[in-house]
Amino acid sequence: MMPSVNESGSRTIGLLAYLYGPGRYEEHTDPHLVASFDGMSPDPGRDPNVTLADLQQLLDQPVMALDKHARPAKHVWHTSVRADPGDRILSDEEWADIARRIVAATGIDPGDGQPGCRWAAVRHADDHIHIVATLVTEDGHRPDDFRSGARAQAEARLIERELGLHEVAPGDGTAAQRPTSAERHKAERQGRERTAREELRETVRRAVTGAMSDEEFFGRLAAAGLLIRKRAAPSGDLLGYKVALPDDLNKDGEPVFYPGARLAPDLSLPRIRERWSADAQDNPAPQQHETVRTGPGGPAAARLATASAVWQAVLVVEHGRDADVAAHIAATGEILDALAKTSAAHTRRELRDAATAFERASRSHVRAVRGHDRALRQAARDLVHGGPALGRGQDGATTAMAIDMLFFLITAAAHWHNRKGHAQQAEAATRAAEHLRTAYQKAAAQPLGVLYQQGRRLSRPILQRQTTLLHEALPELAGQILAEPGWYALAATIAEAEAAGHDPAALLSDAAQRRELDTAGSVSDVLVWRIRRTANLPAHASNVTEPNTSKNRTAPRRTTTRPSAPGKRRNGEEQSRRTR
Repeated sequence: MMPSVNESGSRTIGLLAYLYGPGRYEEHTDPHLVASFDGMSPDPGRDPNVTLADLQQLLDQPVMALDKHARPAKHVWHTSVRADPGDRILSDEEWADIARRIVAATGIDPGDGQPGCRWAAVRHADDHIHIVATLVTEDGHRPDDFRSGARAQAEARLIERELGLHEVAPGDGTAAQRPTSAERHKAERQGRERTAREELRETVRRAVTGAMSDEEFFGRLAAAGLLIRKRAAPSGDLLGYKVALPDDLNKDGEPVFYPGARLAPDLSLPRIRERWSADAQDNPAPQQHETVRTGPGGPAAARLATASAVWQAVLVVEHGRDADVAAHIAATGEILDALAKTSAAHTRRELRDAATAFERASRSHVRAVRGHDRALRQAARDLVHGGPALGRGQDGATTAMAIDMLFFLITAAAHWHNRKGHAQQAEAATRAAEHLRTAYQKAAAQPLGVLYQQGRRLSRPILQRQTTLLHEALPELAGQILAEPGWYALAATIAEAEAAGHDPAALLSDAAQRRELDTAGSVSDVLVWRIRRTANLPAHASNVTEPNTSKNRTAPRRTTTRPSAPGKRRNGEEQSRRTR
């Protein structure tokens, strides 16, 4: 439930005309009064003998009783209170009670014998009401409505809990500006899925991803088809920018420009420059004619590098300083944007939705200190310049691996935000993780299916030996793993690693210790990707050669590298895997 408080001016009759009218787009239905300061104010919506002027004069009476010079210049207070789209439809009686609680909480009409303002609550839609009040109390004073917006929000949280409605996470002032109702209606008229503000925000966000200079950033904006206006100082130094969609015009036929800071707090030019200022010397900006890489530097290689960078970032988010954590979380948003931009069609929508959701999680009052997030930003850059990935083969398998790692990182970010009391950010990260889970399932189906078939073709003696190995290496998890369909994919991976000269028992033990697996939805899935990454196996299965079991074979090399602090388990990862 979202109260939106503002003082709208000095004409009560004008606001009433809008509330009782058809709306700008004929969206108002059955406007009527649900509550008022005295419980018996005239209702122009239901009583044909009552006019808007009758209600206006009643509400304005305390204002007009003052000497003209003592009347406030803007005496009209207005708030809308809107239910969540998923909430049930509330009755008029419930909305009336909500209105009384909001005006009491905000100081408009505090009750308990204290003088209050005159107000009326109008309902003209199923999902919200409007409250209009005049800001002079019955005894001729200004009401104590200081921070009425914050007080309304606090009361709304209590109302949600008591009525069993969707509980909105409290904000902290770092969210991007929401589209206005006029922007939403304009998008509907034009047949747009999103408002111009939302489209611009996503386009600018993607242009920032992995960028390392003003020139590269603005070049990407231009390549995306945006109109750009730059603001420069008299010295010629660039101070800011505005962007517009070519076909988003105002009533005079001119493009509607949005400054970067009005799209999101971290999209102002100074905040964008912070992203690349820390590593500009080490990574010179590319020339505009730089071509998309293929082969060793193509999509699969970029995804493998991303998986490694993301996995190391989990450690920072779980154990690092707050400023470093904030930087890594912000850079994670760039990874998501880059992955959404370059992945195959069957995962692109979920990845885009994950990036959109995570955008809210990337900002908090903890100021990011840039520089230590360089590996993530470079990974995002490599994804962009690696080009579009296919949905199969190495591209598809490395995409699944990268998404798998990102799932853990974003869940760790949600835990960090929870510990800091960042409710909206934690909720946003959790929603992003859900989209990633869906994307992972789509990306992993084909490569894991190939591994499954290869595991099924392994000889019985090899499978029996691996079963014994599993019981010896992971005695507490072996039963669960063997009962999973993914066991055959894991068996194929173990066989491939052993054929490459690795110690399978060491690999299994190492992979299991990288995070808690007791409550994982698919332990075998997790172990497949961990082992393939640790053993440097191709993400997509090659032809499995059954290992030579001769006693005289070369001793296997033991793989011990792990991105975890000694003695610490991956608690965030355990949580992230529960719903898989």
